[in-house]
Amino acid sequence: MSDLPVRGSVDTVSAARDSADQVSAAHVSAARVSTDRVSAVSALVRAVRVFERASDDLTVADYRVLAQIVAGEERASRLAHRLALGKPTVSATVESLSKRGLIVRGTVEGDARATSLSLTDEGAKHFERMEGHMIHLLEQLAARTDDPEGVIQSLAALDGAIDEALTERYRKAGA
Repeated sequence: MSDLPVRGSVDTVSAARDSADQVSAAHVSAARVSTDRVSAVSALVRAVRVFERASDDLTVADYRVLAQIVAGEERASRLAHRLALGKPTVSATVESLSKRGLIVRGTVEGDARATSLSLTDEGAKHFERMEGHMIHLLEQLAARTDDPEGVIQSLAALDGAIDEALTERYRKAGA
């Protein structure tokens, strides 16, 4: 007698079910991973829109430019790289912020072509108000998850990863 299950036997049916369950579990797991990633991308895109709508007078692009200036990036020419935006987009945003009196342009000592940027007092007030509002909104959204602090920490880690990726891309492009 052979140790192999006889066709149609209970062992064959059981083995087939186990195999189908494994394939099904793997398929469901792969589908879930894909669904989780799609949901994560969707959440990031939707979050930008939620933050944009919550702002009274600054766009997310305005906030991003102001945040870079606050962080010490004073050269207009470097903003596009730091923000992963096209130079025309950054130029238009800088022009808009300047016309509204939120930033001032200056010269860079030793480089006549370069323009420095700094916040006005009014710009600093707008920035602080918007940032505080967005932090509050982030905390409210994160509180609706199972791990609010983990969500915030993950987003902070993602910010660092984005900086690293942009720096690497910028280095490769300049090399």
